[in-house]
Amino acid sequence: MAFRRRNRGGPSATASEAAGAEAAGSGTAASGAAGAESGAGPAGGERLARRLGTGDAVLIGLGSMVGAGVFAVFGPAARVAGTGLLVGLVVAAVVAYCNAVASAQLAAAYPTSGGTYVYGRERLGPWWGFAAGWGFVVGKTASCAAMALTFASYAVPGPGWARRAVAAAAVAALASLNYRGVTRTALLTRVLVVASLAALAVVVAGIAVGGRASAAHLGGWAAVGEGGLYGVLQAAGLLFFAFAGYARIATMGEEVRDPSRTIPRAIPVALFIAVAVYLVVGAAALLAAGPRVLADAAAPLAAAVEAAGAGALAPVVRVGAALASLGALLALIAGIGRTALAMARHRDLPGWLAAVHPRHRVPHHAEVAVAVAVCALVAAADLRGVIGFSSFGVLVYYAVANASAFTQAAADRRWPRALNVLGGAGCVVLAATLPWTSVLAGAVMFAVGLGGRWLALRRRGRGASGGVPDGG
Repeated sequence: MAFRRRNRGGPSATASEAAGAEAAGSGTAASGAAGAESGAGPAGGERLARRLGTGDAVLIGLGSMVGAGVFAVFGPAARVAGTGLLVGLVVAAVVAYCNAVASAQLAAAYPTSGGTYVYGRERLGPWWGFAAGWGFVVGKTASCAAMALTFASYAVPGPGWARRAVAAAAVAALASLNYRGVTRTALLTRVLVVASLAALAVVVAGIAVGGRASAAHLGGWAAVGEGGLYGVLQAAGLLFFAFAGYARIATMGEEVRDPSRTIPRAIPVALFIAVAVYLVVGAAALLAAGPRVLADAAAPLAAAVEAAGAGALAPVVRVGAALASLGALLALIAGIGRTALAMARHRDLPGWLAAVHPRHRVPHHAEVAVAVAVCALVAAADLRGVIGFSSFGVLVYYAVANASAFTQAAADRRWPRALNVLGGAGCVVLAATLPWTSVLAGAVMFAVGLGGRWLALRRRGRGASGGVPDGG
């Protein structure tokens, strides 16, 4: 697991690395088969189409961040930190910025699908890459299910079975859209992001003119420290769930034009816009209702609007939440599919997931598999604690991203290493301070994934002695 330092353009092609592909976890230019397996070097016929510009990438990132989280996450955060959730929001934003610049720097050097799964393999070794990819795929699959159910709860205020049916139908519809090609994904995401931001603007304006918002609702400085340091950090970990969408941009390295310039620009821009939106919305909600009302509300922003005397805007909150959930779900299904594609190229997931549609140039097998898994979760799982579970996996993912960026040479660096240290430490701290049930579930999830990979490699090693190549 020693650090591997690679050239800017991706995996190098030395004979020693070709001989040590298992240890280094990458293919070489000298071998077409190995290059096809590498996340940085798929065969020409298996490449995705480069159609997206900087604006498209920013909007897809916003579609993942400004989603269901902004309509739901302030309640749990207020419950553990009171008014201190604003401090937690700042902490989450700082960690998210460190993670964003690490992802942007790595994406410029490795412009391929897969995000930190590929970066971890190239910089640290295959086990680190697998841990990142596994955390992303499993955690974000759970996030997709949560967002589908959030959409249904706002769109269909009926019995539970009806909401689950609508949630599954939404997953199937959006997966079908992704299947048809990423250009249509970008177009619909643009519409959904604009509609969601407009709805949030109406909500904030309604709170401002409702006449009941007051600084007295904040509870003074005592309320800021109500949950203590642990409460603030736990709130930051929960709020981080709503920031993590910028990873979606990094997973699209094969689909953006001029990725070495586009991705480093798009990730920080999308993050800063999301931070500004969350700070404004969070402050407005606290001024309107105070932390106790938000903590007890199933729909915190709707409760804030009503407490501010602008109850007529509740339908706007409902429509905005539904649209935001759809936008996040749309972007996440595509991102998980592309990480699964990269993992399948390395044989860390079944090889049939690496297929790219000959016409639409999307990883259609992976996206269908993701949609089936999300629908199964929607139909059967209790997802009330899924935010913490998903946050744990995503924080591990970004810890690997920071460690990978730390190893890059000066010629490949765009930001100082201190940000990688701060980001990595922040990820570890926030993951450790999540609710204990989320930490336990996350630890079990990683044990299952890493143990499964170890068993698969043992089987391949035995097969290799009989003439079957080892693709670990």
